[in-house]
Amino acid sequence: PGTADRRTGARSDLKTPSGTAMTLFVVATPIGNLEDLTERAARTLREVDLVLAEDTRHARTLLTRAGATTPTRSYHDHSTDHERDTIIAALAAGQRVALISDAGTPCIADPGFKLVRLARQRGVDVCPIPGASALTAFLSAAGLPTDRFLFDGFLPQKAAARDKRLTELLAAPWTSVVYESPRRLEETLAAINTAAPDRHLVVARELTKVHETFYTGTAAVIANAITDAQGWRGEIVVGISPAPERDASDDELDAWIAALVAEGVSARSIASVLQSRLGVPRKRAYERALAALEQRDGEA
Repeated sequence: PGTADRRTGARSDLKTPSGTAMTLFVVATPIGNLEDLTERAARTLREVDLVLAEDTRHARTLLTRAGATTPTRSYHDHSTDHERDTIIAALAAGQRVALISDAGTPCIADPGFKLVRLARQRGVDVCPIPGASALTAFLSAAGLPTDRFLFDGFLPQKAAARDKRLTELLAAPWTSVVYESPRRLEETLAAINTAAPDRHLVVARELTKVHETFYTGTAAVIANAITDAQGWRGEIVVGISPAPERDASDDELDAWIAALVAEGVSARSIASVLQSRLGVPRKRAYERALAALEQRDGEA
């Protein structure tokens, strides 16, 4: 088995705690500022036998920063099953392989999950090397509630599908976070302004880079503050504050509850649905659902 430094936990030979060298390392990389490359990530990139990257030319800059001369191979969303089988075969033959994306943590709105899933199915250890992520960087500085949140990746490109998704996110009783492209940001803000003009948003551009900027306020306020979004580079992160609780009438609640009870939905699930769809306090919805179920059972 590999030896480890008790103070840092660093392993000298890239073996996981199970003691096997047949390991796929999922390595987080900087999202803009190269100083965010961790010592552990740099060491891993130096010591593995192969680095899988979305863009091998882009990866070379990162590897140079890490002091690594490791060979690279392209791996991205369009990689084939045959290519994944070849990678697993290399791992089975004893090669140490690292997976990186162009920026951030692989598999978080980036390529990787198919390879990771196949690796686990084939008995290959998968070891995360954590680090930068646009999602967590955004949430840490946005000032939005994070006790519960939903990350929904990129919004659909077609307007109808985008608006349907936004309707769902705007009804959610928790913070929602999506990625958007600069060329679509203006339309997305306009759609949010139409559906929820009073909702508080946070929009961030170029996280960790020189021009990192956070915009806060309603969709209209942010849209007015942004004059050059079409010229921005990279992905935009948009945070939507939770839907405000509203005081739905008892009749409205009971109508929903009756329909859900008829479908055999539990009181807890009914409370979740009503909190999400109507914005009512979960406790109130649960108590009325429980009373309705008890009445039904008493009449049975």
